[in-house]
Amino acid sequence: MFKLFYRTSIELGDVTPHNIKQLRKLNTVVFPVSYNDKFYVDVLDAGELAKLAYYNDIVVGAVCCRIDTSDNQRRLYIMTLGCLSPYRRLGIGTVMFQHILNYVENDGNFDSIFLHVQVNNDGAIEFYKKFGFEIVETKKHYYKRIEPADAHVLQKTLRKTSLNSSNHVHSNGHLEKKDKKA
Repeated sequence: MFKLFYRTSIELGDVTPHNIKQLRKLNTVVFPVSYNDKFYVDVLDAGELAKLAYYNDIVVGAVCCRIDTSDNQRRLYIMTLGCLSPYRRLGIGTVMFQHILNYVENDGNFDSIFLHVQVNNDGAIEFYKKFGFEIVETKKHYYKRIEPADAHVLQKTLRKTSLNSSNHVHSNGHLEKKDKKA
C-alpha cells in the first residue's frame, strides 16, 4: 500500500460575468443575509477588490470590498469575506485577506479597513482580531431579517487621521499644532 501526496493549491481569480452566479450561490450558502442585484453589478466593476477563492480549482470562498470616503477618511470596506464551512481553517481566508492588505499597502492612501460582523460570529471576530482589527462600535438593529440583529464594527487602523498626524501632544499635555506648508 502506498500513500498519494499532492500539493494543495489556493488561488484567487477575478469575478466576471461568466462566474458571477458562482459568487451568488456561494454568498447564499456562507452568509445569513442576501445581497441585491446592485451588489453583484458593483462587484463586477470592483477589479482587484473582488476575488473568488479557489481550492484545488474549486470555488470555495470570495472577498468583495469597496472604497468608502466618508467622515473625511479613505477607508476600505470589506462587504463580504467568506469561505464554505468544510474549507475553513485551511488558510483560504488568510490568502483573501492578505490580497486585500497588499492592495491597501500598495495604494498607500487608506486610513483604515473596516467591516460589520454579526455580534455572535465569534469565529469571524477572532479571525479579524488576529490581523489587528478591533471592535470600535456596536450597531443595534444593523441587520433587518436575521437574529441577532446587532453588528460589531471591526476596524484595522492603517494610519492616524490627518487631525492626529498634524498635531503633537507633548508629555506635559499641551497640544502643538503643526503648520501645514503649501
